[in-house]
Amino acid sequence: MGGIKVYIPDELERKFREAAMKLFGYGKGSLSTASEKAFAAWLSQVSQVLDIAETIEDPVEAIYGLLSDVKKTGVELQHEAREIRARRTLEYRDAT
Repeated sequence: MGGIKVYIPDELERKFREAAMKLFGYGKGSLSTASEKAFAAWLSQVSQVLDIAETIEDPVEAIYGLLSDVKKTGVELQHEAREIRARRTLEYRDAT
């Protein structure tokens, strides 16, 4: 049996412990059972993504043509992206 030490935010830890104990009891092993189920659920989600990623032999070929309907040049898209980032930065600064 392996062991993993992880660091998570305090609030997430509190909620996880609370849910694990409500579901699996307040005895020894409830956190391990809940952790095992959480890891298994996460792995089943990412395994689908990983399977797709492994089947792609050439990533450039995989995305080739995805932007064919965009009628802007690469330089125009870069300028637009820069403007969007600047606007979002200013909005964030104003909000804080």
